[in-house]
Amino acid sequence: MFADAPARFADRAEAGRLLGQRLRQMHLVRPIVYALPRGGVPVGAEVAEALGAPLDLILVRKLGAPFQAELAIGAVTDGGEAETVLNDDIIAATGATDAFIEAARKREMAEIERRRLLYVANRPRPDPRGRAAVVVDDGLATGATARAALRALRRRGPSPLVLAVPVGTPDTVAAMRAEADTVVCLHEARPLHGIGAFYADFHQLADTEVIRLLDTAAARMAR
Repeated sequence: MFADAPARFADRAEAGRLLGQRLRQMHLVRPIVYALPRGGVPVGAEVAEALGAPLDLILVRKLGAPFQAELAIGAVTDGGEAETVLNDDIIAATGATDAFIEAARKREMAEIERRRLLYVANRPRPDPRGRAAVVVDDGLATGATARAALRALRRRGPSPLVLAVPVGTPDTVAAMRAEADTVVCLHEARPLHGIGAFYADFHQLADTEVIRLLDTAAARMAR
């Protein structure tokens, strides 16, 4: 944990600006920023601006537990080789069956496809092979979505692969070091009673906000 990192952020944009300042000190070569929508996009947009980097997305969806949709039993990413990551301990604790998991996976893959067509279908997407790739979200709780995103991106050959978040639990941050070459977390807290507790404004983003942020980032790179 960094001593100068605030325990509470005004909003995701402020968190992204602070995260971008930290990442600039790494002097990454030709970085690409990959945000996890929706909540990671405002954070990633600020990081991309700070690094002078393009902003792209990794489309990943949490698989919610039975009767506890916010508790992740796993996550799934898009792509021809969709990456599915499961939290076996949470599955055992919640009694999620194989049938429940498969139904959740199919439902979330359908939402991923909807978002892919809406957000990135007609946008040029940079090739991360041999380039620094920075995966950004608004926080780490169980780490299921970040783990799935990192594994999916790792197959595309970036170097180095960096995970950057404003806030996360110490155990999850430590676990992510096995998935990324470098993990940057401004504020580690235990216990973490929901990522939203660390933001004054943690509103649910609309698709229109995501598209606007992507358009702004693309226009900046074009200039």
